[in-house]
Parts: sequence; C-alpha cells; structure tokens
Amino acid sequence: MGFLDQYHSPDDLPRVLKVFPLPGALLLPHAELPLNIFEPRYLAMVSDALAGDRLIGMIQPDDDEADLTGSPALKQVGCAGRITSFAETLDGRLLITLSGVCRFAIAKEVAGDKPYRQVEADFSSFAEDLAAPEDEDDVDRASLLKVFRDYLQANDMSADWDQVRSASTEALVNTLAVLAPYAPRDKQALLEAKDLKSRADVLIALTEMALARQGSGTSSGLQ
Repeated sequence: MGFLDQYHSPDDLPRVLKVFPLPGALLLPHAELPLNIFEPRYLAMVSDALAGDRLIGMIQPDDDEADLTGSPALKQVGCAGRITSFAETLDGRLLITLSGVCRFAIAKEVAGDKPYRQVEADFSSFAEDLAAPEDEDDVDRASLLKVFRDYLQANDMSADWDQVRSASTEALVNTLAVLAPYAPRDKQALLEAKDLKSRADVLIALTEMALARQGSGTSSGLQ
C-alpha cells in the first residue's frame, strides 16, 4: 500500500495547507521534488508538517521577481506534496523530498501566528490527480521521446534508454517537465494543464520551440 492510497477524494486532504512559495519550482501529482530547506520559517514549516499531516503546498509567486522575504501575491494554483524523505545535515539544513499528491486552488490566505504562510486550499477541481491517469494512451509518446532525446543531445546529457523506454508515459512527462529549466510562467502552464495529454502537448511544444531557438543561436530556456 502506497502513501497515495490514503487519499481517496479531496475530502481526505486538509482544508488549511502550509505553502512554500518558490519561483520556478514544479511539483506535479505522482512526481517528486527534492528541496534543501535552510530558512528558519521553512525549517519551522517542515517541522510542523512532519509532526502533523506531512503535507506542504508548493506554489509560485505571482511575480517572478517578487521579494520572497515578504509576502508576495501568489499564483492561484499549486500542488500539495507529502514529505516522503527527510534528512538533517550537521549545519542545520533539512533535505526533504516532496511526492506530489494533488493540485489545489487558493480559496483564501489564512492568518495565523506561524512564521510561514497558510492557505485555505480547494482541491475539488483536481480530484482526478488522486487516481492513475486514464489518458496515457492518448499521449503522443513517440513525439515525447523524440523531444526528450533532442533535449539531452542539445545539453550534452545522457540517459539509460532501456529505462526510459520502460518508464510509464506519466513518468516520462513528469521527468522532462521537472528536468528542463523552463521559465516560471512555462512551469505554471505545465502545472495547470488539464490532464496528462494536455501537459504532454504543452511540454512537447515548449521543448520544440526552445530547441529551435537554441539551434538558431538565440536565447533559449534550455541553456
């Protein structure tokens, strides 16, 4: 039994969610995001999460250039993840892995006495995140593999292609989406894509455009 099996519907998720605003960070349902936590307020957030429901919402500031030391406006959609790996370093940092559970929309921010921010999270529009995707067969896997290969070649990277070919389509989409250093607005578009097929289509288009720019010598998000 995996940890996701305890979340059968949005009602199984907390109404109030701790949030970590971080530009360019992409957490997707069923994917993983490693984080290096060192700011005191976020150390407190992780400590409280570990003592409670183990859930943290990753979300981007509405302005990519926002001052994160304050309380910048936030995007309306983020993704809740469960802490599934945790280690403490000798210098007091926390190394955690968040495993994506379900996307959420912010209903409102919740005031409180905590040093970190909390929101009232509405998971109702993303209930399908709690189940395995039903549209894997609709994804253009051949095009996805092609842009993945082209991306690796353009950036002098390699991959275990036996492992790539055996990976699920969802895992391929998530891996490439997280791997490629797209602009925050593009990461948000990938997050908000309606379903796996839509996310794959956005991912393929973004990668093809970036590779074309790179090939023409202009600035590319893949560099």
